[in-house]
Amino acid sequence: MKSRFRFPLLWLLPLAFLGLFYFYPLASILALSFGRADGSPLSVFASLFQSASLRGVLGFTVWQASLSTLLTLALGLPGAYLFARYRFPGRTLLRALSGVPFVLPTLVVAAAFSALLGPRGWVNLGLMAVFNLDAPPIQFLNTFGAILTAHVFYNLTIVLRLVGDFWARLDPRLEQAARTLGAGRAAVWRHITLPLLAPALLAATLLVFIFNFSSFGVILTLGGPRFATLETEIYTQTVGLYNLPLAAALAALQLAATLALTGLYTHLSARLARPLSLRPPSHIQRPLNTPRRRLLAGLVLAALALFILLPLGALASRSFVRLEPDRGQRTAQTGFSLDYYRALNQRQQTSAFVAPPATAIRASLTYAAATVVLALALGTPAAWALARQPQAFFSRLLDPLLMLPLGTSAVTLGLGFIVALDTPPLDLRASPLLIPLAHALVAFPFVVRSLTPALRSIRPRLRQAAAVLGASPRQVALFIDLPLVARSLLVGATFAFAISLGEFGATALIARPDFPTLPVMIYRFLSQPGGLNYGQAMALATLLMVVTTAGMLGIERLRVSEGGEF
Repeated sequence: MKSRFRFPLLWLLPLAFLGLFYFYPLASILALSFGRADGSPLSVFASLFQSASLRGVLGFTVWQASLSTLLTLALGLPGAYLFARYRFPGRTLLRALSGVPFVLPTLVVAAAFSALLGPRGWVNLGLMAVFNLDAPPIQFLNTFGAILTAHVFYNLTIVLRLVGDFWARLDPRLEQAARTLGAGRAAVWRHITLPLLAPALLAATLLVFIFNFSSFGVILTLGGPRFATLETEIYTQTVGLYNLPLAAALAALQLAATLALTGLYTHLSARLARPLSLRPPSHIQRPLNTPRRRLLAGLVLAALALFILLPLGALASRSFVRLEPDRGQRTAQTGFSLDYYRALNQRQQTSAFVAPPATAIRASLTYAAATVVLALALGTPAAWALARQPQAFFSRLLDPLLMLPLGTSAVTLGLGFIVALDTPPLDLRASPLLIPLAHALVAFPFVVRSLTPALRSIRPRLRQAAAVLGASPRQVALFIDLPLVARSLLVGATFAFAISLGEFGATALIARPDFPTLPVMIYRFLSQPGGLNYGQAMALATLLMVVTTAGMLGIERLRVSEGGEF
C-alpha cells in the first residue's frame, strides 16, 4: 500500500512548481487577454481563421517547420549512422560541438551567421577583396534560406544524439541474418533496420518539429519582417499592436499543438526504453577499415564539421579583429585586437546601459547556479517516478506536461509572470529569483530526460538484494540508486547550467536593468550602432560559446551510453 502512494508523492514538487510558475501565469495572461475581447473567446478564434493573413502565418509556420525538419534529418541521419556504427578520431569532440548551437541563444547564432555570411561577414569581405566588388555578392540575412540553415544548425544534435544512440544499440546480427538469407541492402533497410529504428526516428522528428514550430529568435533575427510565424505574430500582436485577445488566441492555438506533439513524443520516447535486441555500443562499433568507408565517412564528417565550425569560428575570430574600411570603402583592413574584451569591464561614459558587461557575466553565472539547484530538485523526483512506474497513471498523464514549457510562447509566458506574480506572497516582479524560476521551467525537462534512462537501467535485483539485507527504501535510494546515476545527474546539471546561460525569450521581458543576463546584454550591444558595441557583443557571445562548449564536452565524457532519450 505504501508503494502505491509513494510514487504519486514524487510528483508533488514538480506539479506544484508547474502549477505556480507555468499554468497560473499562463492562465492569468490568457484570461486577461480574452477578457479584453469585444465578443466571446470563440469569436476571437473565428476571426483568426477567417483572416487570410493569419491563415498564411499558420501555413508558413507549419511549412518552414516541416522543411527545416526534413533538412535536419537529411544531414543528421548519415552522421547518426557514423556515430552509431563506427569508431574514428575526433568522434567525441565533433559530437560535443554539434550540441553547442542547441543551447546558445538565438542572438548568438544570428551573430555567428552574420559574422560568416552577413554584409560585413568574412565570406563577403573575401569575395569583395578578390573580385574587387563594390557590394557584398551574397545576400544571406533576411532570407528563407537563412531561417532553414539556422534551424538545421540548432537541431542537428537532436538527430545525432537521439537516433544515433538508439541505432548504436540495435543488434547488427538481425541485419546480418537477413543478408545471409538473401536480402539486399535496400530490403534489409526497409524491412529490418527502419522498423526497429522507427520509434527513435519519429521521436527525433517530432522534437525537431516542435522546436521549429515554436521558433522565435531565428525568425526575428535572420528572417526579418517578411517572414512571420505563430511565435513572432504573438510578439507583434502583443508588443507592437497591443491586440491581446488575438495574441492570446494564437498562444492558445500554439499551446494546443505543442501539447498534442509532446504527448506523441513522450509515447514514442517510452518505446525507446523497450527496443528489440539491445547490445552495448562498444560491441557494435567498428573502425573505418576500408578505403570506401573512409571516403564516404570523410565526406559526411567534413560536411558536418564545416557546417558546425564555420559559423562558430567566424564568431570567435570576429571578436578579436577590428575591421576598418579602407579609402575606397570596398574592403576592410583587419587587425588583431583585444580591445573588445578589455572594454567588457568598463562602463562607457556615453553608454545608455545601466550595468557594465562584467555585471552581466556575474549575474548570468549566479542565475545559472540557482537554476541548476532548482532543476535538480524538480527533475530528480519526476525522473524517479517515471523510471520506477512508467505505466502508472500519474506518469502517463504528467510526462507530456513536462515538455510544455519548451513549446510555449516565451513572450506569453514572460507577460504572464508580470501579470500574475504581482501580489504577495507571490510578488516576484522585482525579485532576482524570478529569472532562475523562469529558466528552471525550460531546464528541468532536460534533467528528467537525462536521469530517466539511467534510473531505468538499474537492475532491480540490486535494490532487492539491498532490501533483503535490511536497507530501507531511503537507504536503497541513497546508497544504490544515487551512486549509479551520479554521472547522469552531472549531465542534467550541465544541461541546466548551459540552458540558463543562453535563455533569452522570457528573460528579455523580466530581467532587471541593473542585473541583465549575457543574452540580454548581447542584444543591447547589437541594437546600438558603433563598432565597439558590435565588437563587445561578439566578445560576450564568444565567451558564452566557450563556456557552452566546455559544458557539452563534459556531457560527452559523463553521459551514460545506454541512454535512450535526449
